[in-house]
Amino acid sequence: MRNKISTLKKYQFLFEELVKRDFKKKYKRTVLGMAWSVLSPLLTLLVMMLVFTQFFGRTTPHYTIYVFAGNIIYNYFYEASSQGMQSLTSNAHIFTKINVPKYLFTISKNVQALINFGLTIIVFFIFCLFDHIPFTPKFFLLVYPVCLLVFFCIGVGLILSALFVFFKDIQYLWSVFMRLLMYLSAIFYTITSFPESTQRAFLVNPLFLFINYFREIVIYSRIPTLGYHLLMLADTALLFLLGCRMYKKYNTEFLYYL
Repeated sequence: MRNKISTLKKYQFLFEELVKRDFKKKYKRTVLGMAWSVLSPLLTLLVMMLVFTQFFGRTTPHYTIYVFAGNIIYNYFYEASSQGMQSLTSNAHIFTKINVPKYLFTISKNVQALINFGLTIIVFFIFCLFDHIPFTPKFFLLVYPVCLLVFFCIGVGLILSALFVFFKDIQYLWSVFMRLLMYLSAIFYTITSFPESTQRAFLVNPLFLFINYFREIVIYSRIPTLGYHLLMLADTALLFLLGCRMYKKYNTEFLYYL
């Protein structure tokens, strides 16, 4: 880990330029530009509110915030993982000519997604104010899931980008998986109506853990258990270490397939 941090410092200029390039490229030739970082999740939220309020919103307290919390975390994970997947292939023209750490490209994609996530979080807290949700010291605990989510997304991005070099079909499989994950993450419905065994099964989904943590703190003002914290940490560490392991193992083979 220390070696990677020192490498990031060594290639700080390149890393910053990659982030700037990706950010500018995303909003190139758009009228609203960076505003789409906020408008996109808000429009998705509006659609979900119009469709699902009549089914779930009547009995769910602060339903707008409930959906918003799930929506922003899902969108961040989707953007970070999808862009991270193609980070190697889209930058092959750089590292095939210059010897630079390849994980820089994946992390830069995650930083871009993180910036968008940060802008949306600000809007999320504004919505909390309008929905009369009091801000408490417990809100500072949200730093924990956000930090873990960053490393979780980097880990998944490292895994997907390595797989995508060898198997281009992974992009289509991941698209289908993300659609399934959206429905399995309880973004627009509650799990309280399910049997207790089914509710526990939701804990297998790491994305649900992050979403539910936000809701517990913001909506219900409850601090999850120590076991819940450790489960999130274990999921994050597993995916992050697996991603680092794959990059270390196949680092020299990437060049033969790009």
